[in-house]
Amino acid sequence: MFQGGLPAWLLQKPNIILRSADTDYLEAVSSWLAILLPKIKPWLYINGGNIITVQIENEYGSYFACDYNYMRHLRTLFRFFLGEDVVLFTTDGNTDKEMTCGTLDGLFATVDFGTDTNITVAFNRQRRFEPQGPLVNSEFYTGWLDHWGDQHAVVSAQKVSRVLEEMLTMGANVNMYMFEGGTNFGYWNGADHDTSFRSVVTSYDYDAPLTEAGDPTEKLLAIRDVIKQFRDVPSGPMPPATPKFAYGFVRLQQVGNISSLLDTLSPFGPVQSKYPLTFEEMKQYYGYMLYRTTLPQDLSEPTPLISPLNEVHDRAYVSVNGVFQGLLQRDTILVMNVTGKQGDTLDILVENMGRVNFGSKINDYKGLLSNLILGKDILTDWKMYPLDIDGAISRGWPHSNGQKSIPSLQREPSTGPTLYMGTLQPNGLAWDTFLKLNEWTKGQIWINGVNLGRYWPARGPQQTLYVPGPLLSTSLPNNITLLELEGAPTHLLVLFMDRPQLNVTAGKS
Repeated sequence: MFQGGLPAWLLQKPNIILRSADTDYLEAVSSWLAILLPKIKPWLYINGGNIITVQIENEYGSYFACDYNYMRHLRTLFRFFLGEDVVLFTTDGNTDKEMTCGTLDGLFATVDFGTDTNITVAFNRQRRFEPQGPLVNSEFYTGWLDHWGDQHAVVSAQKVSRVLEEMLTMGANVNMYMFEGGTNFGYWNGADHDTSFRSVVTSYDYDAPLTEAGDPTEKLLAIRDVIKQFRDVPSGPMPPATPKFAYGFVRLQQVGNISSLLDTLSPFGPVQSKYPLTFEEMKQYYGYMLYRTTLPQDLSEPTPLISPLNEVHDRAYVSVNGVFQGLLQRDTILVMNVTGKQGDTLDILVENMGRVNFGSKINDYKGLLSNLILGKDILTDWKMYPLDIDGAISRGWPHSNGQKSIPSLQREPSTGPTLYMGTLQPNGLAWDTFLKLNEWTKGQIWINGVNLGRYWPARGPQQTLYVPGPLLSTSLPNNITLLELEGAPTHLLVLFMDRPQLNVTAGKS
């Protein structure tokens, strides 16, 4: 099974209809598959390889377009490059609408569902759409993902093993999603949008049979006991969990706020425009971009800064002359107050919190999508700085520079978007560990140049970030760089623990 996301550069076509027979979209899909599919063909089962079947779309019936011409185009492409003998399939949710829009003649139709489903009803539905061949649950949900502010999702081992046993007793085939948890490193967490935008957390532990760190769980043992009833399974104990180590506390120091570091973080300088440009127009597909203008008049009294069309995507951190004043947030915070004098520098750092990757709202443009209003004025004459924080850190900054290009190193916290640095001294071990950011608010963290992902303990439920042991050096200082977006604790400490904390819902910060 091959799955993947859509590249953000597709959104440079402002009216493109993704996952449809839209000409621009089909051109991109055809170009990509003409490269990808010939690489797959030698590894097909019919050619002596280990790829048994190939999925051509994923839960397409959940998407609004329901475009059979698009599905026919995919079927033609896959058949042209992979041949007539390979088994092509689709998977869709357990409703008539989803199976109707997601299936097509010549593609084997499968269904997906979790532990809260009547499996007889589900497989009867698959059989109506696919009269012959095996019963297949292509995504049997062993757990579920978390969004920031959710309760941590848990599905009991008893439920998973009971439903698995029922399916295997029917002679069905089961693919578990997820079998092993994972991590949304960097900016890859994604988001959902049903009634509002909801960003997915960094951990994709998923309450899976194997954890985010690859360790066996009671759920895995329960699954093995079920499978033993139907297949020969190697006996004996499970391999032990990989060793973990609590390296302890590291105190960070302040490098500087984002506004003071633009020469390093945006080396090609700003793009100027009367009105704000989106991330996509700037070809800044991930991360952060700083929008800068000046206050058009004196604001001695708190004056509302408004996103009238709810088009701050996704979260904006507002400073005047480098002093943090508050934030705007998609769907939830559309107005905040600003004070200052005419001509003061207004900086708005916008965070792309992850792109919507399911449902009808996947044309998910980022940045300031329309004008902001300050009092009665439309803000104009913007400078936009695309930030390449990852590039600077990958080149060794700020650690390799010492004092060079760093305005001030301080041991005091500040508010607003600010970078911090520190080092975890080597102790001869490079074991997995978990980084806890107690009393830090929200941000991003890198170790030895690798972007571990987002943290937001103030919102929860995830409180620790997984640090794979191979990222650490046993003999050299391990460089830590942290971007805190709102407010750092006075202690400036981070803690390396020997276990995760994924289930603390702290609040709605």
